[in-house]
Amino acid sequence: MTTASSTFEAVDDRYPTRLDPGFTASAEPLVRPDPTVWGTRPGPFLERELTAYDRNGFHIEQGLLTPTQVQHCWSEFDRMVTDPALADSGLLVRERGSGAIRSVFRVHRVSPVFEALARTPRILDRARQLLGSEVYIHQSRINAMPGMAGTGFYWHSDFETWHAEDGLPAPRTVSLSIALTDNFAFNGGLMLMPGAHRTFVPCIGSTPDGNFHQSLQEQRVGVPSEQVITELGYEFGIDQFTGAAGAGLFFDANSMHASGNNISPYPRANVFLVFNSVENTPRAPYGGVAPRPVHLAERDVTPLEPLDDSPFA
Repeated sequence: MTTASSTFEAVDDRYPTRLDPGFTASAEPLVRPDPTVWGTRPGPFLERELTAYDRNGFHIEQGLLTPTQVQHCWSEFDRMVTDPALADSGLLVRERGSGAIRSVFRVHRVSPVFEALARTPRILDRARQLLGSEVYIHQSRINAMPGMAGTGFYWHSDFETWHAEDGLPAPRTVSLSIALTDNFAFNGGLMLMPGAHRTFVPCIGSTPDGNFHQSLQEQRVGVPSEQVITELGYEFGIDQFTGAAGAGLFFDANSMHASGNNISPYPRANVFLVFNSVENTPRAPYGGVAPRPVHLAERDVTPLEPLDDSPFA
């Protein structure tokens, strides 16, 4: 096991954020200095797919999992949310009003099923190819949006939080969202701004201690202003991740994305695997706060080994 140290000072910050409200002039969006596709490591992505990913910041793969494999994941999700051992573990996040399950975290650690999914060669090799290195899981979770009750996520860049609160130096990270239910335009499907991943948006306001306790239900710190979102929306437009259960979305850590409330009768659930380069391991958080707990920001940076006999192969 290789563990990242959290005692390093956060230096050479190329992505300043969580800025003092008195210095709004320094909060102008900046051109990302890092690449989107890191290097030329071979892998499953075709050259045209890499080019499109570099341009848009995401790639949609319909049918990444078969219906049988999706059902395998769904059965495991059902088991986890009713497991007494997880009830008070801090890994379950509930909706404020209804108490319905909103998220389950660290699924790659508490479930052999989702560990196997992360180590499946045809999935793992895509992350290695995009990031140009060996990888580990920075965060894993299942997001659930029950019908008529699921609340959305405001526009944000995951990297902004992972940089400020977890200490990731650069956006050398790719998230994989796999639909466990059909994802429609009307049941809270993820929206993304193609090309906006090349723009880093600094956010205003310091990070409260223990910010993650409320941000997992409703993120208020580390989100862009409505003016910036409006400007980015008109410049880049908005696409949406839709598809049948089993579809997969690979998206860059700095992608600007959001989801609306689910007021349809159809539930939506997705499993997220966040792959981070072993050359981009966390330092002390750049936002000047204590590191988030390991179920949100993994500190074991041991490279993932491929599982050749994975049930998702």
